[in-house]
Amino acid sequence: MMSTHLTAVLQALFVVILWATSWVLIKIGLQDLPPLTFAGLRYALAFLILLPVLTWRQGLGALAKLPGWAWRRLVLLGVLFYAATQGAMFVALAHLPAVTVNLLWSFSSVAVALLGIAWLSERPGSLQWAGILLAAMGAVIYFNPLGLNEFSLTGILAAVCGVAANAVSSILGREVNRSEIASPLAVTVVSMGIGAALLLAVGIAIEGLPTLSLQSWGILLWLALVNTALAFTLWNHILRTLSAVESSIINGTMIIWIPILALLFLGEQLNGRELLGLAAAAAGTLMVQARTQKPRPVESGGNSLTQT
Repeated sequence: MMSTHLTAVLQALFVVILWATSWVLIKIGLQDLPPLTFAGLRYALAFLILLPVLTWRQGLGALAKLPGWAWRRLVLLGVLFYAATQGAMFVALAHLPAVTVNLLWSFSSVAVALLGIAWLSERPGSLQWAGILLAAMGAVIYFNPLGLNEFSLTGILAAVCGVAANAVSSILGREVNRSEIASPLAVTVVSMGIGAALLLAVGIAIEGLPTLSLQSWGILLWLALVNTALAFTLWNHILRTLSAVESSIINGTMIIWIPILALLFLGEQLNGRELLGLAAAAAGTLMVQARTQKPRPVESGGNSLTQT
């Protein structure tokens, strides 16, 4: 019989691989759906699924009692993590291979480590600094300056903006959850609803209202129900057993799973130089997330660095 800890590790790997499949499904869905509206519909559906769960488990009375400053934080979190971060990721995936966006997105952990110095007074240890350097070297190898013309400038700019928004929202999410202004589920549902509404409004205004095929509906419902609502619930259950270090490292393995899935289901290929750069960036990212302080369990607000 498996121990509780081993069960939690296997469940965490399952959730991370499930999140990695989102990238494949998003790339397929983008063949029919414009990126911003696609992202807005995905998170709006997830919000509608999670809202009854929040109502059943905790009720909505506590939200009505939140002070104004708490609502401002939740609104800002929704704008940054869902509208800006997820919108930018969908736009980047519309213009770049999933493997390329995955590599750029891995720098969220590097950006968070650097922002944490000023914002949370969390100084990276020597292992993390080495990881930052190794990840940067991996990116230089992957994006050989002589071959930058192979990549879409729009996609790269969208990814860079998304990484910046993701890093700031991750720090903000940790600060919000530390303050315990609301439960992790409430923080996620409220911020997700705000971000989804903004994404939908902007997407429809810019891209128009799309016609959804049966495949599009299937992808949207799967992403909302399984890869968001179910995966989020299971992840928060897992965090009752795993430490922050363990969960962060397992989450960081997504940089490995996405290229494998992109090769199998999207036919994306990597040459030797790109593979070397990706491997270096992956190793550096994992080193950044392997914090040197004593592991401690934490609650998640659902705003994981690479959750999607």
